[in-house]
Amino acid sequence: MSENPAIHAAAVALLSSRVAYGLALLGAPAKVAGNRWLGSGARAPAAEVPLRALGAREVGLHGLALIVFLRGSDARPLLAVSIAGDIADTVATMAAREGLPDGSAAATAAVAGGSALLSAAVIALLGD
Repeated sequence: MSENPAIHAAAVALLSSRVAYGLALLGAPAKVAGNRWLGSGARAPAAEVPLRALGAREVGLHGLALIVFLRGSDARPLLAVSIAGDIADTVATMAAREGLPDGSAAATAAVAGGSALLSAAVIALLGD
C-alpha cells in the first residue's frame, strides 16, 4: 500500500465522505434524495426504506473500508465493491428515468459515475 501522504489523505477523504453521505441518508432520506434525484417520491414513507438501506450500505461498506485502510490493510477489494454499488445505482436510476425529475438520471450518472471513478483512481494510486 502507498505511503504517500497525499494518496493516504485522498483515500481517507473519499471514504469519510461516503460515510457522511450514508449517515445523511439514514437521518434525512427525503432531504438527501429529494428534488434533484427522486423528486416528490422521496417524501413517500415507503421510499425511506430503500433510501435508508442505501445509507446503511454506504456507512457499513465505507466505514469498514476506512477502518481496514487506517489499520494498514488492503481496502481495494472494498473499494471495488463500492464501484459495483455505484454502477448499480446508476443502472437502477436509468431504468426508472421516465418517472424521475428532468435531469435526474444524468445527474445520478455524473455523481455515481464520478464516485466510481474516484474509487477506481484511489485503487490505482494505492498500487501493490
